[in-house]
Amino acid sequence: MKKTLVALAVFGAMSGAAFGQSSVDVYGIVDVGLANENNGTSSVTRMDSGNVYGSRLGFRGTEDLGGGMSALFTLETGLNVDTGTGQGPLFNRQSFVGLKGSAGTVTLGRQYTPMFRAQLAYDPFFTGFAGNAGRMMSNGGGPSGPRTDNSIFYVTPTVSGFEGQLLYGLGEQAGDNSKLREIGAAVGYANGPLGVKLAYHNANDATGITSAKNTNLSGTYDFVAAKVYAAYQINKTGSTLDTRDGLIGVSVPFGAGKFIASYIRKNDRMHTDANASQIAAGYIYGLSKRTDLYTSISSLNNDSASSIRVPAAGSTDRLFNVGISHKF
Repeated sequence: MKKTLVALAVFGAMSGAAFGQSSVDVYGIVDVGLANENNGTSSVTRMDSGNVYGSRLGFRGTEDLGGGMSALFTLETGLNVDTGTGQGPLFNRQSFVGLKGSAGTVTLGRQYTPMFRAQLAYDPFFTGFAGNAGRMMSNGGGPSGPRTDNSIFYVTPTVSGFEGQLLYGLGEQAGDNSKLREIGAAVGYANGPLGVKLAYHNANDATGITSAKNTNLSGTYDFVAAKVYAAYQINKTGSTLDTRDGLIGVSVPFGAGKFIASYIRKNDRMHTDANASQIAAGYIYGLSKRTDLYTSISSLNNDSASSIRVPAAGSTDRLFNVGISHKF
């Protein structure tokens, strides 16, 4: 359960008036389970952290500045619950600060790309389940994956269900601003049962000449008895990569939980017999609003010249997991 801290140890010196206008939340997810993966060459059984949701510990806060303006921040670090260790830099998941007002929200720091935010919405398998889209589809990130360092992120106000997002990541390379630069954008509509989003990401390499470009159109529709998901993505990197990804998925409420399933197809337009597909199914059971049990299974099948998630081309990767997650 999220707890709004009257953070006396940190803000004890503040006046009562200022104190009443500020809040800090401590939150997190503890997710761990068992997994078995067979990649066609070897099979391993392991304990994995973050099978459904990435395990994390975070701090976020807001301060009312008056006149409809507020300051905000988020500091979030990833955790390996299976070993009790961290995941690299201290706040490797998110670290940003910014301002929110009637004209929108501007934040600076390490932040999720618009492309990855779209993936969170269109994939019924979230980010860590056995069938998650990230196993086959690019999440539109550069060197930092789905997050961009040194980024400026702007989100428009939501108007009649429409919202826009724009991200600019500074490459910070002397003499050439295009080197390692990242640009992301998205425009979406969400109202009632329908959600649609068009997202784009462009990440330059260290030369500033070659860039990885990802364009994704996705949507969801909630029929109450079932929610359907669909996405189509184009991926290009200079003259070395040209692939198309398609996803269709569904989640069906059942008892205290829901069944989920999806099918993903990757079409390689530059190489022969290099396509791949993945089919997956899973179930999440809610023990409470904060605690879930889960299980999922996927099978990723490669054509003879494809080697996605396998050491040898043409092999099949099968992954099964079962575990528990708790949010606080």
